[in-house]
This record gives sequence, C-alpha cells and structure tokens, in this order.
Amino acid sequence: MNLIISTASVIAAGLPTGLTSIGPGVGQGTVAGQAVEGIARQPETKGKIWGTLLLSLAFMEALTIYGLVVALALLFANPFV
Repeated sequence: MNLIISTASVIAAGLPTGLTSIGPGVGQGTVAGQAVEGIARQPETKGKIWGTLLLSLAFMEALTIYGLVVALALLFANPFV
C-alpha cells in the first residue's frame, strides 16, 4: 500500500468527521438556548416549542452521522488502496 495514499485517506476521513461535528454542535447549543428562552417567555407554548426542538435536534444530529458515513466510506471503500 502506498504510504501517501494511506496518509491522505486517514486525513480525508478525519477532516469531514471533525468539521461535521462542529456545525451541529454549535447549532444544537443555540437551538436549545433559544428554546429555553422561548419557554421562559411563554410557558403555555411549551409543547409546541418542545416538539420543534426535538425535530430540529434530530436533523442536526443526522448531519453529523452523514459526515461519519463519508469518513467511513473514505477509509474502507477507498478504490486507491
């Protein structure tokens, strides 16, 4: 196995995993903070805000999983190795 291709594959697999974890992590913190603030301002809308919060957190977490899938594909389905 070529050392340059192997090294590039590991770097190319680690980079998307790290980058796709940063965005959803920041987004989840922001969304959770805004949801708590919204519930504190209008407690009667707690159910509606809670449902929207959980749905948006699930979509953000899916982005991280997509990054992991890309990284695993680059590691184990690499045609150059």
